[in-house]
Amino acid sequence: MPNKQITGGQALIDALIANGADTAFGVPGESYLAALDAFHGAEEKLKFITTRHEAGAANMAEAYGKMTGKPGICFVTRGPGASHATIGLHTAFQDSTPMIMFIGQVAADQVEREAFQEIDYRRFLSEVTKWTAEINDASRMAEYVGRAFRVATSGRPGPVALALPEDMLRELCDAQECVPYKPALAHPGSADMAELKKLLEGAERPFVMLGGSGWDNQSVADMQAFAEKNNLGISVSFRCQDRFNNNHPNYIGDMGIGANPKLVKRMQDADVILVLGPRLGEMTTGGYERLSVPVPSQTLIHMHQGAEELGRVYQPDLAINATPQTIAPLLKDMELAGSDKWTGQTAEARADFEAWTTPNENPGNVQVAKLYEHMREVLPEDSIFCNGAGNYAAWLHRFYRYRAFPTQLAPTSGAMGYGVPAAIAAKIVHPEKTVIACAGDGCFMMSAMELATAARYSANVIFLVFNNSMFGTIRMHQERDYPYRVSGTELTNPDFVAMAESFDLHASRVDTTDAFAPALDAARKSGKPALIEITIDPEAIGPTATLSGLRQK
Repeated sequence: MPNKQITGGQALIDALIANGADTAFGVPGESYLAALDAFHGAEEKLKFITTRHEAGAANMAEAYGKMTGKPGICFVTRGPGASHATIGLHTAFQDSTPMIMFIGQVAADQVEREAFQEIDYRRFLSEVTKWTAEINDASRMAEYVGRAFRVATSGRPGPVALALPEDMLRELCDAQECVPYKPALAHPGSADMAELKKLLEGAERPFVMLGGSGWDNQSVADMQAFAEKNNLGISVSFRCQDRFNNNHPNYIGDMGIGANPKLVKRMQDADVILVLGPRLGEMTTGGYERLSVPVPSQTLIHMHQGAEELGRVYQPDLAINATPQTIAPLLKDMELAGSDKWTGQTAEARADFEAWTTPNENPGNVQVAKLYEHMREVLPEDSIFCNGAGNYAAWLHRFYRYRAFPTQLAPTSGAMGYGVPAAIAAKIVHPEKTVIACAGDGCFMMSAMELATAARYSANVIFLVFNNSMFGTIRMHQERDYPYRVSGTELTNPDFVAMAESFDLHASRVDTTDAFAPALDAARKSGKPALIEITIDPEAIGPTATLSGLRQK
């Protein structure tokens, strides 16, 4: 008997479901109507979340990938849709997040005519994807989709884009078999582990840093056991603070923007540095100045999932091609001779962290550090915090404490507009958890339309909007380099409370520190998405800086 004939769109949805996809984010487009038709009736297995902008869809898919370790799935239409969504690919690429974007494409008989919204995605997206391809034969759908899942999750994870010509999606083909993907994970060899042990045991001042992607709850727990057994202090790279419980006595802080100067010095004074996961990029290394390039003065042990990243900037004494999930179980059981001598160093580093994260004062009626101190006291340990980019995030990174994994969704790419859609995705995936989106007024307005998505899907996120009526980070640099010459950084904002209420969100405004606790409590009890606008004095440009102070310098 001949196989049942199905459309290319149906073959696509079948392949996604066969590979374990359960959620897709997107803005519908006429270029992939046949795929949308195939979603109809498949909602119990693969739900389609309609967003209000392609950047929001892409950011939600990227956040899904961060949370689950599975590729986040995004659908966008051709031309403008794909262009809008490119920001999500860039974030996924720089954050090493598995993600697959499906893009509607012009029909085959229109190619190379500059047809309506036509783009050659293999050229256009080559810099922000691991692999970009176009599927021109519906009978090869399972092949392409299976490869996309494997490329996105193997080696250094990252984004893949597949273009879908609209006539191909309507084309009939036989139903196709698909073997569900399994990531190909690099494993450390016995010689790697023996050399790692030898180098650490010879260290007087070891420094350990965790970060990057590829972690899960077990590998995080294994690293905690390794640190406890060997009296090691654990730091983390930029925006990877949930890789180790921040309340644990062995946690000593994050090596991000505005890192504790004492932590930076501790890394620089180390004789052996063990880096597990991070690429050692610009933000973590302070513009590549915290460690000398290309050969650090310290003995460097660098583990990364992508072999091509080892030695790319910093040339390690020991390069290990592995993943957090394959090396952590081996480290958990490793006992290092002479580790007792590090006990005092770890305790001292922890004391420095405690002092650094003690709330300080800022100008104005709202003490931002106090807000995060309150949230770390009253919110559940598994609360998920999301943010985009801006000076407002400096308080979050410094004064909140992440206590579980995965609870931090933030772009190491420094993308504005990320926090709102990321939080919505987190709440859709984990409706039982508290999800907080932190955004400055500039960052928030880049994705404010997604409040409609939160309302539509009852994604009861609590959105915190820190309003100082300016692009704070750029204003900070502007006042530092060109004092009193303000240009392009002042903002005119809507009434955020009225805006949120127009989407039927619970909303309130906070003008004093004491008003925040009851506002947060009311938001948590509201039973709907909620927004709290927090008025920030423009003088409070950062946890340790003021505008007037920058001008005077």
